Amino acid sequence: MPASAVPPPHPRTLLDETAYDRHRLRQWLAGDARADGVSRRRLLTLLAATAAATALPAPRPARAAGTPIVKPLPPEWFVPRGTNAETRWEALRATGYHTPNELFFVRNHTATPVLEARDWRLRLWGSGLRGAPGADRPVEFGYDDLRALPAVTRTAFVECAGNGRSYYTTQQGETVTGTPWTLGAVGVARWRGVLLADVLRRAGLSAHAVDVQPRGLDAEYVSGGESLGRVRRPLPRAKALHDVLLAYEMNGEPLPYDHGFPVRVLVPSWVGIASIKWVGDIEVSAQPLFSPWNTTFYRLFGPAHPEQGSAPLTRQTVKSAFELASGAAFPAGREQVLRGRSWSGAAGIARVDVSTDGGTTWRRARLHDGPRPGAWSRWSVTWTPGTPGATQLLARATDTSGRSQPDVAEPNTQGYLFDAVVRHPVTVV
Repeated sequence: MPASAVPPPHPRTLLDETAYDRHRLRQWLAGDARADGVSRRRLLTLLAATAAATALPAPRPARAAGTPIVKPLPPEWFVPRGTNAETRWEALRATGYHTPNELFFVRNHTATPVLEARDWRLRLWGSGLRGAPGADRPVEFGYDDLRALPAVTRTAFVECAGNGRSYYTTQQGETVTGTPWTLGAVGVARWRGVLLADVLRRAGLSAHAVDVQPRGLDAEYVSGGESLGRVRRPLPRAKALHDVLLAYEMNGEPLPYDHGFPVRVLVPSWVGIASIKWVGDIEVSAQPLFSPWNTTFYRLFGPAHPEQGSAPLTRQTVKSAFELASGAAFPAGREQVLRGRSWSGAAGIARVDVSTDGGTTWRRARLHDGPRPGAWSRWSVTWTPGTPGATQLLARATDTSGRSQPDVAEPNTQGYLFDAVVRHPVTVV
């Protein structure tokens, strides 16, 4: 085989010692590499060994038996909820502003796919691109292509639309469907990636485009015995071009598998379903798009809403949570510092009021962070418990747009967007 038959290595190969070793052994076989002091037999043995290694499946991280999630889920950090894992708020105490990757909640429709960055491609297609390439003629970007584009870093929360769902039942006596989250289906991270707008324009975004629909690479979702396909949900053009990221880093590290590696969509302030993980293709359409995730799911149904449901859910509501376990015990007569976090999808947090007597009296908490749209503010308040017995802690946030948490959340059958003040039970001993 002439030396010219071995093409130069890809720059990425030069950073992967195993891949580069295979490449230079092939160069030696082609007569284009020196091997002073090494026998031909030894090199042929090495070449055969690397070829065999190449044929083996790549190692995968261990997955706990019977779970669809890759990362460890210690019970002091998480409450397992089927294909999901809810963060315990007491685990977030003293963790700093950003939720550590290992503590970030997991929302999966199926199981976390374990993908390789070198094999990943983002395919953009549809009638909303100039020249209207079809699915058979997509515009593609590789992982390195994406990382070569101008990067943007943004701090933002991701929150499941059903966060707080269980309180519709426990506080308001209403029956709802869906995962019975308390308040742990939210986390704030520092995301790094490229603006979706930049990728769309490079792909040839047409003036006629109206909807942009990312789709994940996780398995097809089956509901009621019917496959609904892979998770996908359209974004209006205006939002897609505004502040949406294609993120490849989370808190300064490559995305963990459970949080979308290699690349996920990040839609600041909107319900979590819009932030598609493991994104593999994006349909850019000159016609409006619909999927189960903006028709059957993620609309509000119920007596207070139109028969066909509300408009698809977008911005999150106002919420507050104590960094405290439910049922925590406090000694009477000893001063405590209660800590928590509040957030809103519409604006930054302007104030938080706390009650330590079940809502009879209220005091203003001290905010430790300025208003940050799309993220949370930490707060604290001192409390000296008095008479032993059960009581409830309450926190009510108000954002800079004037929205405040109500006493009762407007019910809907799927239990989305619970925004009422949560009654947090504790005991004074």
